[in-house]
Amino acid sequence: MNVLKKYGYYFLLLGAISDFLTPYILGIFYPKMNQMTMVISVFGDVDSPVRQAFLIWSVVSGLLFVLAIPALYQTFSTTSQKLATLLALAIGFYGVGDCIFTGLFSINTEQANWNLSTWIHNIGSGLGYAGFFLFPLFLYFLYQKQEKATYSRLYLILFLISIFFAGIYGLARIPAINQLPVLNQLGFCQRVSFIFNYLPIMIFAVDQIKNLEKVKSSNRKNFRS
Repeated sequence: MNVLKKYGYYFLLLGAISDFLTPYILGIFYPKMNQMTMVISVFGDVDSPVRQAFLIWSVVSGLLFVLAIPALYQTFSTTSQKLATLLALAIGFYGVGDCIFTGLFSINTEQANWNLSTWIHNIGSGLGYAGFFLFPLFLYFLYQKQEKATYSRLYLILFLISIFFAGIYGLARIPAINQLPVLNQLGFCQRVSFIFNYLPIMIFAVDQIKNLEKVKSSNRKNFRS
């Protein structure tokens, strides 16, 4: 557990980078993939040439997120155990529900009826995205409690931006209006929306890693003196 608390933010950053890059790297090996119009879940379809790689990669990314949970909780547990738990659960839900479940319970989009695998996949994905989406909001509340105005303002702004682009992505999924310019590029709308979900996680992870390195450097100086 001490190892996870020590290196948790490295796992968090690696998980975010890994998950973010998945569609762009696998897209190289999927000639029919149109990143502008096709959603990321297409990589896991039964006729996808990169299906197995996508499913395995999703599980690995999810495990990296899960390994970050102890570090997240430890950082804020003295500020608010309740909010620290919610923050840790946000990443846990995303890692398990949207990443690991995607890999273990894949779906066939051509099937008309939902089977058990489809139910688990879709429920997990919904819970996972909720955690993904709410992560910066929990950080906003935690930094408010710590009276760190700059950080709380940053994560509130990032949360509001993510709401805006999530709204655009939601509109792009509505048949009645998704023929309009921009909204007719569903894949593009999804990827832009996801950028602003990954961004708070990456910024937070990098900031925490910098803080850890400063502490290590200070401890080394004190030891030498």
